[in-house]
Amino acid sequence: MTLTLDDAVALDQKDPLARFREEFLRAEDPVAYLDGNSLGRPPLRTLQRVEEVLRREWGERLIRSWEDGWLDLPEQVGDRLAAACLGAAPGQTVIAESTSVNLFKVVNAGCDLRPDRDEIVATDTDFPTDRYLVESVAAARGMTVRWLRPDVVEGVTDAQLREVLSERTALVLLSHVDYRSGVLLDLPAVTALVHEVGALAIWDLCHSAGVVPVALDEAGADLAVGCTYKYLNAGPGAPAFLYVAQRHLGAARQPITGWWSSADRFAMGPTYEPDPSIRAMLSGTAYVPGIAAVDASVSLVAEAGIDTIREKAVALTETCVELADAWLAPHGFVVASPRDPSRRGGHVTVRGPRAREVAAAMYEAKVIPDFRNPDMIRLGLSPLTTSYAELWTAMDVTRRIVEGL
Repeated sequence: MTLTLDDAVALDQKDPLARFREEFLRAEDPVAYLDGNSLGRPPLRTLQRVEEVLRREWGERLIRSWEDGWLDLPEQVGDRLAAACLGAAPGQTVIAESTSVNLFKVVNAGCDLRPDRDEIVATDTDFPTDRYLVESVAAARGMTVRWLRPDVVEGVTDAQLREVLSERTALVLLSHVDYRSGVLLDLPAVTALVHEVGALAIWDLCHSAGVVPVALDEAGADLAVGCTYKYLNAGPGAPAFLYVAQRHLGAARQPITGWWSSADRFAMGPTYEPDPSIRAMLSGTAYVPGIAAVDASVSLVAEAGIDTIREKAVALTETCVELADAWLAPHGFVVASPRDPSRRGGHVTVRGPRAREVAAAMYEAKVIPDFRNPDMIRLGLSPLTTSYAELWTAMDVTRRIVEGL
């Protein structure tokens, strides 16, 4: 029997994360928000923290706030984020710049760590930034990109990787969760496979940080990046994070050698000497309000617990798949995400006829999904903010739309 609205309400009443919905700024509009995998809702504590930075720390303390604590924010908040959801020990993660800039840094650093190798492995279906940056770094260095083309639902397979990995492979860049279908890769297994040929594993965690437990240290990952405005709810354009495994610190070099990555920021010396710590991956002056926003938002994930968040993500996506099968499949829509919840991140994708029109009609009905070309409607289910009743209502509205086409 298909889940009813009463069933969804009952699930909300038993939800251990239900109280966190009150931690977020909410409004009457929209009816349902299913795009938290692109931009999360604003946490109240984040708004308060940013106001405190602007009004008191900047407004009253002025430049003295750098010595009061701003100088160390990139590393301190990086450590808190790493502890909350990356499975990484202190001293390996910083908050800095955007995902694109950080990807540029780690791809170049990875190439330098394997100077005798001339190939990069990536997927030609990955998020555009990843593909564009790999292509430009390879071109600048005279390297070759070995492109994989994984199935949208199956994702990268061991067999596909083994076909392209060799002693020429410097690094492999993959997204932990595919931005299209939500397929979740086995990070430890893939990392081990990459290491068999002596290459480095670089992970894009944009669609997994804050919704899927990540064990970077335990898996032996080499480098990683990710954004903070999706499941981490730090706000539009919030600074990204960058991880370098302890064993690579000191040797890893990045190309944007600004003063914040130097061994002594205030020496103003004639030559650049990189800091031996994770600070070597920084560049210019830290954007304090943005990092403060990350700090406040990450505290919510730490309080809720990443394992509890994952449990609800699985339950929400299972519910979404069930309702899509019952209500949308009869009208030609199919679930374009893995059926196995252990291989699925925090969103479900459906494909079907006139999907762009359906997504537009959902917007008109104040149900906010995310559309991706050519025919994918992504339903992002953020465990801290999405209720079962909200999901049920969104799917019910969508059912009525497809029935009317």
